[in-house]
Amino acid sequence: MIDQRQPKYEWGQPVVAAVDLYNDGSHPDVPEDQLLVVAGGPGEIVQIGHHAEANVPVYMVDFGVAVIGCMEEEIAVEGTDLGALARPSEEVAP
Repeated sequence: MIDQRQPKYEWGQPVVAAVDLYNDGSHPDVPEDQLLVVAGGPGEIVQIGHHAEANVPVYMVDFGVAVIGCMEEEIAVEGTDLGALARPSEEVAP
């Protein structure tokens, strides 16, 4: 049996969208592929679940306009420089 991967973020933690978040069809009252939250939009984690097949945490984040299920790479700690997340890491010379 594989151990369940522990979440990086905690319930109640303030976060921001690390990327633009679009409707993937899970919000039936909104057209599919419509932008829901722009990168940098503030939110709060209101629930943490687990995707069993992928063995990854799934976060329910309340962004005020919608509660959206997010993966870890789609959110960041509030105050994170989102530009730094988008830049490829620089290799350090030995």
